[in-house]
Amino acid sequence: MDHPKSNPLVLVDDLASETPGPSESATTNKKEVSNVWNFFTKVGKDKDGIEKAACKYCGNNYKVGKNPITKNNYGTSHLSRHVNVCRSIPNIDMDMNLYQEGKFGTRRINQKIHRKLLARAIIKHSLPYNFVEYEGIREWIKYINPNVDMKCRNTTVLDVEKEYMEEMDKVKQSMSRIPNRICLTSDVWTAVTSEGYICLTAHFVDENWKLTSKILNFCRMKPPHTGVELESVVFDCLKQWGIEKKIFSITLDNASANNILQDILKSHLCVHRNLLCNGEFFHVRCCAHILNLIVQDGLKVSDKALHSIRKSVKYVKSSSGRTLKFKECVSDAGINISIGLRLDVTTRWNSTYLMLESAIKYKKPFEILKVVDRNYKNCPSFEEWNRGEKMCQFL
Repeated sequence: MDHPKSNPLVLVDDLASETPGPSESATTNKKEVSNVWNFFTKVGKDKDGIEKAACKYCGNNYKVGKNPITKNNYGTSHLSRHVNVCRSIPNIDMDMNLYQEGKFGTRRINQKIHRKLLARAIIKHSLPYNFVEYEGIREWIKYINPNVDMKCRNTTVLDVEKEYMEEMDKVKQSMSRIPNRICLTSDVWTAVTSEGYICLTAHFVDENWKLTSKILNFCRMKPPHTGVELESVVFDCLKQWGIEKKIFSITLDNASANNILQDILKSHLCVHRNLLCNGEFFHVRCCAHILNLIVQDGLKVSDKALHSIRKSVKYVKSSSGRTLKFKECVSDAGINISIGLRLDVTTRWNSTYLMLESAIKYKKPFEILKVVDRNYKNCPSFEEWNRGEKMCQFL
C-alpha cells in the first residue's frame, strides 16, 4: 500500500554518522543508532569496497558507510527516505514490534482504529460528544501525534452509533446460534423528573454453557403506561432483535398493567405458535416483589413506630443546619459511630431495614435533639424504639 507523501514516517537519523569522525570505528559504532536499521540489513561490501545495506521488505540495496576513495560518508538519510516511499512495507500496524520502547519518533496512525477507540472511550467513560472539540484535548493530541485526525462532534456521534450497531449485531448472532429458549425480565418506573422508562433484559445460556444477561432495550416510556402500550414496545423490541420465536417466559412485578401486558404478548406469540405448551409457563411473577408486598403488609402492625423513626431521620437529613446540630448531639452523647443515618424507600423493605439499623444506634442523640431543638416533634418513644429494634431483628 502506498504511503502518503504528505504524511511521512518520521525517522530519527544519527546526524553524527553523516559527518566523518576521527576514526572508522567511531563512525561504525554511531551508525547503528539510527532506527532505519529496523528496516535494513547490511549485506557486505561491493566491488568498489563500499558497504551495502538491503531493505528487508523490497530487497533494494543502498550504499552506507564511508567511501574508501573519497572518504565521504553516505549516512542514513537516503535510507529514511526509502522507508517513507517503499511500497513493500505494510502501511497498517507496520511491524508493531518496531514501535515498542520508542524506536520511532512518530508512529503511523490508522485513522479507522483511532476513531473506533475514541468512540469506545466516549461510551465507556460517559464522555460528552463535544469532548472531541475541546481545545485543550485537540492541543494535547496534536502534541502527541500531529497526524491524528480529530473529527467533529457530529462525526463522533455516527462513530458511537456504528459501535453500538456492531455490538448489537454480536449479541444478535450470539442469541441466534443458541438452540435453547430465552427468558425475559422487564420493569417500568418513573424517575424523579416524572419521566417514565422501560427496561427489557434477556437471560439465556450461551453456546459455552454460561448464563448470560443482556439489556435489549432501555428507553423512555411515554404515557399512558397501559398494558397495551407496554406490550407494543416489548413486542417491537423482540422483533428488532429477531428473537420473537425463541421466548420461553417473561418475569414481571404485580402491577395491574403488567397482567394485561403479558396476556396480550402471550396471545401475540401464540398466534404463530412461538411458545411452548401454549404459554402455560410464560408469565412468571417477580418473587422479590411478592416478598416485598408480604413484608410491607407485616410492617403495618408497627406502622406508628416506623413512621416516627422515618420522620426523625428525614427531619435530620432535610437540611445541612439540622445535620450539624445532630452531629453536636452525637458528640454530647459520647457516641463514636462511623455509620450515618439512612433514609429508606418505603417500597423497598431492605432499605427499611438499613434505616432502622442505623437509626437505632442514635437513640440517645435523638433524645438530646428533642431538648435542644423545639421544632423537632417526632422523637420516638421508649416503646416505639423497642418496636423498631424488634422490626430490625425480624427484617
